[in-house]
This record gives sequence, C-alpha cells and structure tokens, in this order.
Amino acid sequence: MLTDTSIELRSPKASLAMRAITWLMSKRMPIFPSEPESIRQMYYDRATPVDAPMPDKFETKYRVERWEAAGEPVVTLHPKSGPGAWHMLYFHGGGFVLPMFKEHWPLAAAMVDRLGCSISLPLYPVVPENTYSAADAQADAAFAALAARHDPAKIVLNGDSAGGHMALSLALRLTRAGGPQPSKLALFAPWLDQTAANPAIRAVEPDDIMLSVDGLHVCGEIYAGGRDPSSAECSPLFTSKDELALLPPTRIWTGRHDLFIVDSRTFTGKLREAGVDAKLYEYEAAPHVFMAITPTREAKDVFALLGEFLAQP
Repeated sequence: MLTDTSIELRSPKASLAMRAITWLMSKRMPIFPSEPESIRQMYYDRATPVDAPMPDKFETKYRVERWEAAGEPVVTLHPKSGPGAWHMLYFHGGGFVLPMFKEHWPLAAAMVDRLGCSISLPLYPVVPENTYSAADAQADAAFAALAARHDPAKIVLNGDSAGGHMALSLALRLTRAGGPQPSKLALFAPWLDQTAANPAIRAVEPDDIMLSVDGLHVCGEIYAGGRDPSSAECSPLFTSKDELALLPPTRIWTGRHDLFIVDSRTFTGKLREAGVDAKLYEYEAAPHVFMAITPTREAKDVFALLGEFLAQP
C-alpha cells in the first residue's frame, strides 16, 4: 500500500507468468510504430480495418446477442444461465485507429466468467476512415438502449486504453445530458491525455513495450480530427473539477511499465479532489493493458477487485 490511500500497489513484483509473457511480447513487431511518418502512412494508406472475429466456441459457451447501435454492430455476451445482474458496456482499445483485437475476446469472456455479468462490446468505427463523432454516436446509442431495458444502477462503463477514454467520455457526456446514468466507472489503463504532455511520461517510455510518446502524438492528432488535442473534449484529464464531481465511483487499473501510469495518478488525484470515490491500482512491471493476459496472477487480481467494486453499494 502506498502512502496515498487513493493509490494502491497491488503487485510489488511481477509474477513469473507476467515476466515470461511480457518478454515474448517484447520480441514481436510493435502494434504501433514509433516513427510519426510511419504511423501516418500506415493508417492513411491501409485497407479497410476489420474487427477480430468472435471465437466460435463462444456461441455455445455464452448466450450471444448481436444488435446495432447508431447503425454499428454490438455484441453482447451473457452467461449461459441468462443475463447477469450487472451489465458492462465495454470499449476496446487500439489507439482509436485499430479495430477489435483477438485478445479482447478472451478478456471479455474472463469477466463474464468471473463476475457473472453480461458484457456488451461495441465494434465501433475507427479513425481515420471515420470521424470520432461516429464512435461517440454509437456509444451514446448503445448506452441508451441498455438503460432502456436494464436498471442503470446496475450498469458499469469500462474500457481499456483508448476504450477507457471512450468509457470516461461517455460518462461525462451523460452527466451533461442528464437522464439515466451508469452507477460505476471502471478503467483499464485509460488514455487520458492525447498529447502525452507530462514530461514524466518519457521516463516510463523505455519500459513500455507497446506504446511510444511520438506514436501517441500522431494517433491523438488523427483522433482529434481538427480539434485541439489538449482540450478537455479530446483529453479528459483536463476536465473541470465541477464536471468531474458528477462522475460515479471510479476504479482504475494500470501497470507501472505503461506510459499511462503517469496520467492515471494525476487523474485519480483530480477525481478525489472533486469528491469522487476513486482509486488507482498499480502493478509493478506490468505492461499496457496487462489484464488482457488473463491467466496471470495480476489479471486475476484485477477481476477480483472489479468484482468487489461491483458488490459495493
């Protein structure tokens, strides 16, 4: 436990499985190129991106529901026994530029299995082929549809990386609009500042095997679509205290070998200052979105803590 009770070090040393899998990951081609021009060329000249298909075995393991929100596909996984007491609206990561990864499916499945909840996964349109507003429209429509048939007091918004940004941004839009609100907000390594402006992030960069500051700058620029990337609209880290105060109880999970750990700490402090029930859980030597490595001790701890969070009144 760290001195600041809003931040807890859950794993002071990486597990053997985490170390081994992280080493293997470090030997692969990076998901995001580090050279800005390579990134621009990669995303502006590519073929139409396609979401990783849901594993066939899910059809028999879960109750699968396919539907649309704002004309875009959504997949819901229910436990085999039927809809869970809690419904999670989960946004996948990928820097806003990449579609659903194959790793996101087992992550969603692990949460259904361990929490007994239902999970809806919007397969949202990515940039630059689409604008940010298309993904926002789907997120708004998906929540509205869920809230119309499920008690909002039992809806939790969640997402990883850029998806964490989407979950948080949706929560903020809902507070401005009034009406039904989710009762909890859970964020896995959220991308909070499109500009990665805090100089402390550079000190973490050598340990991050997935992200680079320069790469974030370009992806943030593409996502912003002409808006100011440092605005609160693009970078929720800079949301006003008054707006933050309206957010529901929030939990954040981030590894210490993740560039986003720096902004996660800052944001947790801002939430607490605004009076929000907020806490950050950190994991030593864990990479970006480490909870997707579901067999590890660290991932299992995340799911246990998330279960405790949902059980709280």
